[in-house]
Amino acid sequence: MATFPSIQPTYGVQKTSQPRYKKVQFADGYEQRIAFGLLTNPKTYSLTFVVSESQADTIETFLDARAADQASFTFTPPGESTSGKYVCDNWTKSIPYLNRATISATFRQVFEP
Repeated sequence: MATFPSIQPTYGVQKTSQPRYKKVQFADGYEQRIAFGLLTNPKTYSLTFVVSESQADTIETFLDARAADQASFTFTPPGESTSGKYVCDNWTKSIPYLNRATISATFRQVFEP
């Protein structure tokens, strides 16, 4: 399993939680919810890396390789103590200044053996 390069994102990280559950709402307004699946609260991180162009190339090469092999990768989100398995469905790269680049990426947590 691949591990994301040790390049830290710029702060301003956005963490999204979207718990999975089934909901039944009755006519009298009563609502019942039940967790759906074993791992019911995956996280999504919106990350921005403001780095040198060579570091941006390292990140982009890594993400391109994961897109090609469809494999997840190990990543420890900023401010978290444990790593998890993630995939990156989309990212953008801009080069606003000479030798500087900005990569914006969305890492989605996955649960697999």
